[in-house]
Amino acid sequence: MEFHPRPEAGTAKPWAFPAPERGALPNGLTVLRCHRPGQQVVAVEILLDVPLDAEPEGLDGVATIMARAFSEGTDKHTAEEFAAELERCGATLDAYADHPGVRVSLEVPVSRLPKALGLLADALRAPSFSDSEIERLVRNRLDEIPHEAANPARRAAKELSKRLFPAASRMSRPRQGTEETVTAIDSAAVRALYERHVRPATATAVVVGDLAATDVDAILADTVGAWTGNTAEPRPVPPITADDTGRVYIVDRPGAVQTQLLIGRVGADRHDRVWPAQLLGTYCLGGTLTSRLDRVLREEKGYTYGVRAFSQVLRSAAPAGSTGVAPGAAMLAISGSVDTASTGPALEDLWKVLRTLAAEGLTDAERETAVQNLVGVAPLKYETAAAVAATLADQVEQHLPDDFQATLYQRLAETGTVEATAAVVSAFPGDRLVTVLVGDASQIAEPVRALGIGEVTVVAG
Repeated sequence: MEFHPRPEAGTAKPWAFPAPERGALPNGLTVLRCHRPGQQVVAVEILLDVPLDAEPEGLDGVATIMARAFSEGTDKHTAEEFAAELERCGATLDAYADHPGVRVSLEVPVSRLPKALGLLADALRAPSFSDSEIERLVRNRLDEIPHEAANPARRAAKELSKRLFPAASRMSRPRQGTEETVTAIDSAAVRALYERHVRPATATAVVVGDLAATDVDAILADTVGAWTGNTAEPRPVPPITADDTGRVYIVDRPGAVQTQLLIGRVGADRHDRVWPAQLLGTYCLGGTLTSRLDRVLREEKGYTYGVRAFSQVLRSAAPAGSTGVAPGAAMLAISGSVDTASTGPALEDLWKVLRTLAAEGLTDAERETAVQNLVGVAPLKYETAAAVAATLADQVEQHLPDDFQATLYQRLAETGTVEATAAVVSAFPGDRLVTVLVGDASQIAEPVRALGIGEVTVVAG
């Protein structure tokens, strides 16, 4: 029997995260473009300087409603007509609000870019914000809130933010608002937020795709270049403060058969020189199936299907020399779920992993696996224009240099085992972690108190 010859691997080609070309339009809009040969679906990210702390008092969630309303009609099209025009272009348009600001994302075949970018420009330039559409979006958002409260992971995240940050901080409250604040939102509030903060002078557009046969300058000038608005002074950036005193909050869910775990604190963001080592060490702790936490809690003990450790940037500092500079921060967290009876033993073993890590450190093999997973798969991670555009937008949003991602991979590859160990031990100190458990308090409270990992408080679910 003859078999087809086995394919042989070719010579590895050098790869680096693509560098964008930076410019600006006469209306003040900053533009980053990145030519990616062969990417016939163009990705566009628009960053608007409307952070959640810009929302008026008592109107938490108005930024989310505004973001969703951008696709609900303009001065040229009703909501239905706008959706139909997008569909004719084969385009998708999404928007959301988060602590750093509002993001609007467009994906469209390069041949339809002028039309789709024109629609996006109309949405930014003259959104209708009609009473009926805003009322519908508010009702939709109110319908989502009970479902989020019923989701253990979402409920845990809400409780952790509430307990970590001061009550006066916007970060302590749900990103998309509460039932009380969303109910108070109307079209006038949405338009007031738009008129106060949305303007090209404080916005950035990121365009990524195969742009070789496209006159990007002309398209931008005819679309988002026609968007006008006043200039604005940089907004003061409030400092981020958090209380990571070791303690436990149990969100009571009587009869729950599982306990959702979320353990976290606030740490360094991407501006800190420790970030590459922290990223590498955190990956070794809980970034994948081969990590320390999974090896113990999943493979050895069978408590869970998986536990993950991660770092998520909340808001980064403004560039050096900017007015109102405040330090940035990232959420450092461990998340997973276990069956109710295993809650106490699982937490005990999790803390043993942290103590062992501090006493013995990471191994060279763990460090090597993490580098291969984080750096080696990067070319696959950034195969699409949308992935590149999103990362470039993150860099802009977090006030990072355009070559940050490319440099990060170099720094990850150069980070040693000792440095990664020190960073992850500092990121997850056993006595400075706030633990949130969503589960049956009558079953888990006493076993958790016996661990001595902090004062235990039971709150309503």
